[in-house]
Order: sequence, then structure tokens, then C-alpha cells
Amino acid sequence: MQTKKELNPKLGRLKCGKVFVYLWYKNQRFRYSNGSVINQEIFPNHHEQPRREQEVQLLLSAFKLAVRNEWKPAVLKREKQEVTLVKDVAQRVLNRKLSLDYSQSYKKDLIRTKRLWDGYIKQKKVSNQTVHSIDTDFVADFIYQSASTPQSKRNLKRNISALIKDELETDGVIINLRRIKLPTKGQELHRPIQNIQSLLNEVRAFNENLYLCCLITYCMLLRPHREIRCLRFSDFNEECTILSLDGSRVKSKRNRILPVPEIVRVELIKRKQLSDNHNANLFSLTSHNHHNDYFKGIWTKFKASSEILSKNQTLYSFRHTGAIKVFEKTGSLLKLQQVMGHSDMKVSLTYLRGLEVKQLDVEDLPKL
Repeated sequence: MQTKKELNPKLGRLKCGKVFVYLWYKNQRFRYSNGSVINQEIFPNHHEQPRREQEVQLLLSAFKLAVRNEWKPAVLKREKQEVTLVKDVAQRVLNRKLSLDYSQSYKKDLIRTKRLWDGYIKQKKVSNQTVHSIDTDFVADFIYQSASTPQSKRNLKRNISALIKDELETDGVIINLRRIKLPTKGQELHRPIQNIQSLLNEVRAFNENLYLCCLITYCMLLRPHREIRCLRFSDFNEECTILSLDGSRVKSKRNRILPVPEIVRVELIKRKQLSDNHNANLFSLTSHNHHNDYFKGIWTKFKASSEILSKNQTLYSFRHTGAIKVFEKTGSLLKLQQVMGHSDMKVSLTYLRGLEVKQLDVEDLPKL
């Protein structure tokens, strides 16, 4: 009789396209669709091909390394099998995600979702029941009861998926979130800034730090609250002509190397003369960054006093306006993706749909 080689991770695939890693241990077959059990944030089935194939290969390597480091699957005793309670699932995942390098806003969203989830399962009296007591309809009811607008429902669906879906799959509970149909939200149009120079002049008169932030947001299309707020002089080369950020500093987690426009370079050189510390922050001029809501607070005060700013324009409107200029100048979605720092061209395409970009000329329309 042929025996199974134990602790030898291999790849498995389902007809639906899902992938997983499996191995044998003590005559039991263990299957894992993600890296949670070995404390790795690897979720292949969250991605489409070819990214999914890359992630599952990474998952396989992670399990092989874990086995080499003497990790073994937990073999449950049949007579006293441990079960996962509904109240424990989201908390376990939340603790893990809070320890990782996610944005503060995302962590706040997860904490809020966890609080809503706890209130819901307590109301339904399932907190101390096993995870097998919940299903897709249960999660759908939670989303519809806990959120009122189409956008908040979409956000809640995304966040509750991050908190419970993969953990439940580990326990054999499959939640099909695609079955949860949400109302479609009307697409919002991000109005560009028409009088960009006048607005920048007004911002400069109000606050120099806010001016430099808006200038970099517009000219280099960086994100203000995380990427720009934490910039240091050491992120630029000696001549201040090139900016280099590693993947841990940007949302897409990919390295970004950008040329510095001359107008930004002039401002950086002025700033460098105010500090002898090469590693100082651009805005605090010390080794410390300002707090997360620093620019949000200044912008709120500026918005209240501005005579130029339109009602729905925000700090991100400088990034939107810059994106329009890049696309109109190049006509290239690939270049837009690169300069925006998007991880996927689909993101850039979706982003472009929300901008006030003319994609047709009058001559392109049908005539009688």
C-alpha cells in the first residue's frame, strides 16, 4: 500500500478556480486557502490571475518554510474537539491586522466594523455559538441592518469580509459574499480645480506647510495624509531632483521613484536651509512627523476662510486635477497608473471615470 509523505506541502486547485495548499500529517489531510494558521497575511483567492498564481506560490513557499522551522498542523482530538465561537473570529483577525502596516483610516474602519458586528451577533444571540451557526444570509442581514447608504453598505461588506471570511473558511464555513447584492451608488464626479494658481497663492498666504503639501499633491500626485506628511529630506537626492520611496511608504506597497518638478525643487531647497538634519521631516523640520490628521485640520480651517474654494473640493482635488492634466497631456492610461502609484490599471480606469475628463469630441458623436 502506498503511504502519503507527511509534512510535504503541495498545491491544490478547485474547478471554480480557487487554490489552496494541502499536506498530510498523522494520517490526516490538512488544507489551507490562506496563511492565517502560520501567521502570514497571504490570501491568494482574494486576487485574480495572474496575481493569484503568484500569491499561491508564495503561500506554498511559506508553508514549506514553516515546516522546515518545525511547524506542524494542530491535530484535534475527536473526543474533545475545540470549536471556534462566533464572537472570537473577528477579534482574532482584528488583532492580527492592527499589528500590520495598514493605514490608520483602514484600521479605524475595521475597529468600527468589529464593534457593529459584536452588537449584531449579541442581538441575534449567537455570540457563544459555533461558527457553523452563521451563513451568507446572516452576513447579508448584518450589512443591511448596520448601514444605511449604498456606499456605507459597500464599505461594510468589504470590511466584514476582511474580518471573517478567510477565518471561517479555515473552519469549513463558506460565506459566498458575491450572493450579497447591494444597491448601486450613483457615480460621483470629482470636480477639478480650474484656477489652480490662484488657489495655491491663497493657500500659501494661509499656511506655508499646507501650500507645500498642495503643491506636491498637484505636481507629483502623491497622497497627502500618509505619503506627503511623512516625507523627509533624505527621501530626495542631493540635488532634490529625484524622490525615492520604498514600498512600505506608499499605498500600493510598490517602490516609487519620481522626478521632482522645478517649482517643487525650489521650495525644497529653501526648506533645506532651515534645518541641518538631513533626516528631518519636510514640515516639522525635526525628526518627528506631524500627527495623522495634521493636514486635515489645517485644510478644514483654510476651507472656512477661502474665497476661491468650491463647495465639494478637498485636499485630494489637487491630486484629481493633476491626474486630469497627465491624462490629457499623454493620453496614456499606463503612464497615469505609474504616476498615480496605482497597483493595477483597473484602479486607474475606475479612478478616471470619476474625474471630469472629456473622452469624446463633438465630431465623434453621431450626426443626422
